[in-house]
Amino acid sequence: MKLLYIDLDGVVADFVSAMNSHPSRNQPPYDLDPDTIPGLFRNLEPIKDAIASVNKLLNSDKYEVYILSTAPWNNPSAWTDKRLWIEEQFGDKINRKLILTHRKDLVKGDILIDDRPNNGAKDFEGQWLQYGSEIYPDWNSILKYLL
Repeated sequence: MKLLYIDLDGVVADFVSAMNSHPSRNQPPYDLDPDTIPGLFRNLEPIKDAIASVNKLLNSDKYEVYILSTAPWNNPSAWTDKRLWIEEQFGDKINRKLILTHRKDLVKGDILIDDRPNNGAKDFEGQWLQYGSEIYPDWNSILKYLL
């Protein structure tokens, strides 16, 4: 069974839309550092096909699936909000399978699905599937490759 890590923001949860539409987005200090808006990560909308796709991977006997995400250091509520959000979306199937780190390159595994090269994603020891790229533009392309 292969170890599969899935980034949360921009891959499963639509952080960008929530950030851009938040009422505090253009108010100091959040205008310069919007990911520090308290509660921002709590009620994100899922990305199209993400929940069903992650569930297919969770139910697959090919992968042991973990959520591998980074939470802003200056927004402690984000750490709790991410944990509660994935529980609401996936229930017990994702219990104790959330890893929050600023160094994804230190995590051991086979595959990482992430939309950005940041926080060590581009240096991950296994295969990096860049969600939203030309090769993997959406969840259908990811599932076609993985399953």
